[in-house]
Amino acid sequence: MRDSYRDELNATTELIVTVAGLVRTAVQDATTALVTADLTVAERVISGDARIDELTKEIEQRSFQLLARQAPVAGELRTVVAVLRMSYSLDRMGDLAAHIAKIARLRYPEVAAPEPVADQIKQMAETADSMIATAITTLENRDAEAAAGLATADSKMDELRSDQFHLLLSDDWEYGVEKAVDTALLGRYYERIADHAVAMGARTIYIVTGEAPEGENWPSSF
Repeated sequence: MRDSYRDELNATTELIVTVAGLVRTAVQDATTALVTADLTVAERVISGDARIDELTKEIEQRSFQLLARQAPVAGELRTVVAVLRMSYSLDRMGDLAAHIAKIARLRYPEVAAPEPVADQIKQMAETADSMIATAITTLENRDAEAAAGLATADSKMDELRSDQFHLLLSDDWEYGVEKAVDTALLGRYYERIADHAVAMGARTIYIVTGEAPEGENWPSSF
């Protein structure tokens, strides 16, 4: 019976990895829609968010069933709790990707991110994508050391966000208030995606070590 329980726990963890892959694709596609004014891709991201919502709800249900079926011990309990929190982070990342796609749709047929904003957005997207990939890999490998590197990677996103504000507030900004508001929102969306990737890394560390990481780059609540 215990083996069956562990099999179900492993299957639920694998579902987290599957959803993370969907989120990663959503962020990539939303960025493409944003910088190329591709309405078809934007609509695909927006409609695809329902699938991410559906799977994160399934993860929650499975996790609650695991808690109810038997009293999980030590590492098992940590894994169930961490998986529950990770499902929330993935759900939010999917929502954020949809928000990015909605801005692309709103400004269509114009490109929502003008140059040089598009270059910053691409860098933000690449940073977020790398962080999501790392979060997935560290969970699969139970690699607490690699997960710890996500806090450092998040500093790069913070630098990009700072550069973006400097651009928006500079005398060289010539794209008007509407584009400035869009850009500020988009930067916030990518920043939050990165924050959720850091949170996933923190929970992998918790699974492996039993302790929540501390420091200004880690989630204040666990």
